[in-house]
Amino acid sequence: MTLNALSKATSAVDVIVVGGGIGGLAAAVALTRKGLRVRVLERAPEFGEVGAGLQIAPNCTRILDQWGLLDEVKSLGVLPRNIVMKDAVDGSELSRLDLADTEARYGYPYMVIHRSDLHGTLLRAARNAGVDLVNNVAVSGYEQTEHGAAVLHAEGREEAPVVIAADGLHSVARPLISDDEPVSSSYVAYRGAVPVDQVAGHDVSLDDVVVYVGPQRHFVQYALRGGEMFNQVAVFESPKAKAGEDDWGTPDELDGAFEGSCEQVTRGLPLMWRDRWWRMFDRDPIMNWVTGRVALLGDAAHPPLQYLAQGAVMAIEDAWVLSEHVGRQLAAGRSVAELDWDGVLSAYNAVRPEHCRRVLTTARAWGELWHVDGAAREWRNEILRERSVDDYSYVDWLYGPTALTPDEEADMFLPHSAREAATSAV
Repeated sequence: MTLNALSKATSAVDVIVVGGGIGGLAAAVALTRKGLRVRVLERAPEFGEVGAGLQIAPNCTRILDQWGLLDEVKSLGVLPRNIVMKDAVDGSELSRLDLADTEARYGYPYMVIHRSDLHGTLLRAARNAGVDLVNNVAVSGYEQTEHGAAVLHAEGREEAPVVIAADGLHSVARPLISDDEPVSSSYVAYRGAVPVDQVAGHDVSLDDVVVYVGPQRHFVQYALRGGEMFNQVAVFESPKAKAGEDDWGTPDELDGAFEGSCEQVTRGLPLMWRDRWWRMFDRDPIMNWVTGRVALLGDAAHPPLQYLAQGAVMAIEDAWVLSEHVGRQLAAGRSVAELDWDGVLSAYNAVRPEHCRRVLTTARAWGELWHVDGAAREWRNEILRERSVDDYSYVDWLYGPTALTPDEEADMFLPHSAREAATSAV
């Protein structure tokens, strides 16, 4: 739908979702499945995603299966055999997670998929479900109303019983709840997804997710799109970013950061996209995501650093939890018109901020461990090599069923020392 068509639209909706990324579309799909009428407002002229690969763990594929989307996602992605962690300097293996065993444990697979393919699956599901998808609408503000909330944009305002702000790292809605700012690390990411024939002879695995960890740098490799593409991510600490300079992360810094790395890494560097790079941001956790009838979802609420590969996963979990609390009221006999949205949002707000706090803080600590040098690197490697391949105590809190209430939240592994923290491999 265009902006002009939007201004002429007269049908009421139950939910307005701001942002048409993975989190926003997931929310739209989940709520529409419960019988709600949903409108998604996206500022871009077309729905789409940029980037390359995503890893989606069993806590996400479980939800996609419930929504009837897992088979399509599996057809577009890759089911790797292992997650393998190696030392970026000498190339030696440190630890691995057998993903066939992981699927047996949690009941659902660990997958890798191109970001645009997952987004496309959700977009098709939203269209098929009758979600009102609107482009070219930049929401500039929010208001509380007598019976819900309103969004403000160039054409005026729209109201609904509830508004879900899934508008990303720089969310317009987040200042309604917190005056915090994104936290910028000094780390920079380069990405590159290329046809698989470009890595022929490069001594790479097409069956595994491989993570090379090293001093102030790491490198990730895995196949995409049924093995037709090969995805790589290079992340390093930028001296210019650390010094506060503006011209951070340039290709010469990339090459300099990976000097002294093993051959498997250095052979992959020339294939990275060298015309664009990304600064790594997250935000400090906040324990309230709701104000009135406006609720944050996805990166608007909890943008993480990437070290646990849970960013998109958490957004999809948010959408599922929100919709399941709607579903509980409907199952108890309420109609859509009678929904107690304050109760729904309260239940959502009672469980999701704490889980995502754990993910954000653990991701930061895990990233620090990946990037140690000297004696700390040798110690880390020793600890990782000691980890049993069938030890899941460190990921059960992540990969198990998503909690709907605080009492369902799995106990998190809480290390008693830095040595124990280091054993939380992959």
